Amino acid sequence: MKSKLMALEDAVKLVPSGSSVAFGGSILRRQPMAFVREMIRQGKKDLTVYGYPCGLATDTLAGVGAVKRVEAVYTGLFQFGMSYNFRRAVENGELEIKDYPEVAQAARYQAAAMNIDFIVTKDLLGTGMAKYNPEDIVEMVSPFTGEKYHAVKAIKPDFTVLHEYVADEYGNVQWPDHRDADDLDMLFAKGSRRLIVTVEKIVPHNQITSRPNMTFIPHSWVEAVVEVPFGTHPAPCDAFYDEDDDHMALYQKLAKEGTWYEEYAKKFIYGTKDHWDYLDKAMSASHMAKLIVR
Repeated sequence: MKSKLMALEDAVKLVPSGSSVAFGGSILRRQPMAFVREMIRQGKKDLTVYGYPCGLATDTLAGVGAVKRVEAVYTGLFQFGMSYNFRRAVENGELEIKDYPEVAQAARYQAAAMNIDFIVTKDLLGTGMAKYNPEDIVEMVSPFTGEKYHAVKAIKPDFTVLHEYVADEYGNVQWPDHRDADDLDMLFAKGSRRLIVTVEKIVPHNQITSRPNMTFIPHSWVEAVVEVPFGTHPAPCDAFYDEDDDHMALYQKLAKEGTWYEEYAKKFIYGTKDHWDYLDKAMSASHMAKLIVR
């Protein structure tokens, strides 16, 4: 095994403008926000974003005009309300969207994980989705029973970016003992072409080998692994810290009015030289301590 450990700035350099990128997590949970902010600092643009339920990562990129297309089942910010930057970009014709039901979108990731080009589903029968998305959804008939199905195209983005819990320098990623649901991150990882994982902590390899049953992403799938503590802030990371209600309230206040969001981006993204500088500006040490899950 060789070390996959990389600095955040260097990992982001792997992703050129115009790429298609799948972001793991769900809505707020485990959004790779440190990676996204560094993408913005480096001027990445014209991105196609794939998600399951998309959330803060997508909204942040939409707020600075870095996204041209989103394919997901939903984009929002859960208890904090709608995704204002995303919605405004769609309404202004600046961002193309493709919607899928959850089961159909999950099936597309499953197809990628199985290394096949499409998978069949009945979940779109009775809808007009194939009519409006003929490049990704094709009606077909079972060769065995004659029943109708839809073939849905596999999601195979250029890059997949996940934020997870712990890993070793080789890219073996493990679950913590206690966590919430893991959404589709394992499918995202297995079906990825080029996988970049940011984690809360890099641990010794012998810690990984002492608990092999907790490894859910093996090193062979991973191109780069990056240690980024508080890497999802202001969103939460299961078993490590909760969402930052105060910061999210500020984010939403400024995002609701587009011209105000420039103030947020100037202070917390463009006005920070790196992730550590962002954390210094985003919260005090005492506030950080309050967010940590004990």
